[in-house]
Parts: sequence; C-alpha cells; structure tokens
Amino acid sequence: MRLTILDSDNWQEIFATLRKNRLRSFLTALGVFWGIFMLVVMIGAGKGLRNGATSDFSDFATNSFYLWTQVTSKPYHGFKRGRNFDFNNEDVMAIRKQIPEADVISARNQLGDYGGNSNVIHGIHSGSFSVMGDFPDVLAIQPIRKIKGRFLNLRDIQENRKVCVIGDRVEGVLFDKERQILGKYIQINGVFFQVVGHFKSEKTNDGGELAQTIFVPFTTFQRAFHLGNRVGWFSITSKPGVPCDVTEKKVISLLAKRHDVHPDDDLAIGHWNAEAEFSKMNGLFNGISTLIWIVGTGTLLAGIIGVSNIMLIVVRERTREIGVKRALGARPLEVVSQVLLESVFLTSTAGYLGLLCGLGLITAIGNLLGPDVPMFRNPEVNLNVVLTALGLLVAGGLLAGLIPALKAVKIRPVEALRTEIL
Repeated sequence: MRLTILDSDNWQEIFATLRKNRLRSFLTALGVFWGIFMLVVMIGAGKGLRNGATSDFSDFATNSFYLWTQVTSKPYHGFKRGRNFDFNNEDVMAIRKQIPEADVISARNQLGDYGGNSNVIHGIHSGSFSVMGDFPDVLAIQPIRKIKGRFLNLRDIQENRKVCVIGDRVEGVLFDKERQILGKYIQINGVFFQVVGHFKSEKTNDGGELAQTIFVPFTTFQRAFHLGNRVGWFSITSKPGVPCDVTEKKVISLLAKRHDVHPDDDLAIGHWNAEAEFSKMNGLFNGISTLIWIVGTGTLLAGIIGVSNIMLIVVRERTREIGVKRALGARPLEVVSQVLLESVFLTSTAGYLGLLCGLGLITAIGNLLGPDVPMFRNPEVNLNVVLTALGLLVAGGLLAGLIPALKAVKIRPVEALRTEIL
C-alpha cells in the first residue's frame, strides 16, 4: 500500500473535510496562526529593543572601566574630609607597572571637565564643542572607524604637536561647504590647531556627542591649556579573560594609596564599569527573551490544543469510515498516519502563514521606523528562530493528532458499523 503522504485519496479526504466544515477549519487554523504570529512578532520586537538599548555600548569597548576623582568623604593621613585631589601622569606609569591585569590605559582630559564644551573658531564660523586631550590608545576603547586623514599618533604626543581630529558635526559647523579641510587651522581658547583628520560618527541622529568632539594630543593639551601634569580621568580595559571588576578594584586601591585616600572611602574615586552595565543589560534582555518564548509558546500551545480537540471531533464523525477501512484490511499504522497527516497539514499551513505574516510585519516596522527611533533598532528574527518555529509547528501538529490518532486506531470495525447503524 502506498505511503499515506503520497496517497492522493488521503489528500482528497483531507480537503473534503476542510471544505465541508469551512468555519470550523478557519477558526481552528486561526488559533495556530495567531500563536506563531505573536511569537514571531514578540521575538522580533524584543530583538529591536535589545539592539536599541545596547547600541550605546557600540561606541566603546565593553571590557572597559572609567575612573575620575571626587571629593574625599573620610579624613586620612592628616588630610581632612572634603579634600579635592587630581590624578597625574605618574599614575599612568604606576598602573602599568603594578597592575598586570590592565591592558589599555588611556589618560584623558577635557576642557571644562567632563561634559563641558568650549568655543572653537575657524574664520567667520564658530561653535561650542567638546575638546578632548587623548592618546592614540583611546581608539582601543572608543573605536572610530570612518576616519579621513589620520588619527593622533605617537609622534604627535612626543613632539607636542598642535594638531587635531574633528567630528563630522564640527566639520559641518566650522567649515560650512569647504571641500578640503585637512591642513586647515581652528582656534581653541586662543590656541591654533591644524586639522589632520576628521571622522563621521556611525550613529545617526545622536545629537553629536562623538560627532561634535575634537581630539588633540594629550601632552599638547596639558601644555596649551596650562594643566601641568593633571589627568582628568582614566579609561582602562582589562586583559582578555580578566573580569573588569578585578582590574577595577586593584587600580582603585593603587590610586587611593598614591593620593592618600582612605581605603574605605568609596566616594573619593568615581568609577563606571562598562562590562558590569553591559552584563546587566544582557541579563535583562535574556530574561525578556525567555518570557517571550514562554508566552509565545503558551499561545501556540493553546492553538495546538484547539487542533487536537477538533481532530477528536473529526475522528468521531468518521467512525464508520475508519471502521470500513479497518474491515477492508487497513493497518493501524495507516489509520494513525491518516489522522496525523491531517493534523500536521492543518497546523503547519496555518503556522506557516502566521510565520510569514509575522516576519512581514517585523520587516515593515523596521523599514518604517528606520534609524529615527534610537531605542528600537533593526527588529529582526534570525534563521535559528525561524527553524525552531517551524520545528514547533511540525511537533505541534504531531502532538495535536496523536491522541485522536490513537483513539481512531482503537476503533473496531464491527463496533464502528454497529454504532453507525444504530
């Protein structure tokens, strides 16, 4: 006897049953359709939210941490509480020698301190921008990939060159429509710097933070703006395999000792750990993803249960037909296969349509919003999720038809014919 799935008579019976009960078939399929549709939409939306929330971490290394000075909160070594202090150049060498876990150590300064802007002039144009004193190593912590010209290098540091690298918004404001800006000069607090490179921020509509930044050599910055050996803050990365928390604690302990800060003074040295924050963010969205799968799978399961109930009704309606088949020599496996095929067909067809509609909606939302909504970026459903969803559909169809199929195979031909006659 031919395989059930290749038997045209079986398919004719399936289509006849579906046509005979159009409303029932539609409502049954709708449950499965809605379950897989909601699962795909929720997964895609969750991915969009994750991409938006984690996009802020794309501008710097996630295995980095930042340290800056604050007011002391405890007296120590003859110093009163409430004392201000500064990091200095010697701290850099101390960290390199005594903290082997630290990888990239970048001392940094900013005019007007953190978050401050300075007036910058070129010809008749002027603007307020963030001016940073940095080492070339900063690129390992805050990557800039679209650079024209060049970035700062070691010779700029060693020779105290008055050069700078500017962001795209700085370029747009100061140079207006000038085509060639490399080699031109800008004035920062009365000091002239030559533009040797400019970059375009990879973030769109980010308001400028990086786009309106000007980088100058760290040593030049200290001399030009009379900072002596003062360091505003440190950006540091841990070596591969070393948790940032470990390196951060050791560096803070070393700096506290060097600047006569009480070991238990948690307020004197401010710090921010990108790795810890990134881990929290990932943990949050992993939890959201798990919840989405639970809710989506539950919704899909409700639809599958509906299919199973309908298949029980179908088996009851076709009791005499099944009895006749058994009387004519149909094997139990053929009866089971017939019921399972109908269940899988109904479930898979409805689910596949729900999958396509869900993917279509997610794609449409992504194209509609584009880059204009920073907290919702690139909603998508990857191939593994699609394959998993298809697997759930097939498994769900088999599960939905299993109980009705077992019930059908237990029907005895004589009893089936007697029941029908009665």
